[in-house]
Amino acid sequence: MVRIDYAPWGVVAPHYHPRATEILTVIEGSLEVGFVTSNPDNRLISKTLQKGDVFVFPVGLVHFQRNIGHMNVVAISGLIVFGSKPDISTDILAKAFQVDKNIVQQIQWRF
Repeated sequence: MVRIDYAPWGVVAPHYHPRATEILTVIEGSLEVGFVTSNPDNRLISKTLQKGDVFVFPVGLVHFQRNIGHMNVVAISGLIVFGSKPDISTDILAKAFQVDKNIVQQIQWRF
């Protein structure tokens, strides 16, 4: 999980995560986001997000973010780490998220 601070008209260049889905939540400001679908269409899916909006970038697809305003934007982004086969160690996730191992196990059980 990471906090991203975008300067006015700041851009996170197109990139992808080959093994993870990304979820992004806008905390302050307006943010243009988008991703490109796979072949054969290669269709651009984009949206303007406002404070409180959430967007999911599917695993392996090229995606980007851009501040479309004159004010700073703040967002929180994270990669989905649950649902792997085999599971990531409960000890690792509990320490990374600073939660009890039982909470991690409850989340992993849902996948």
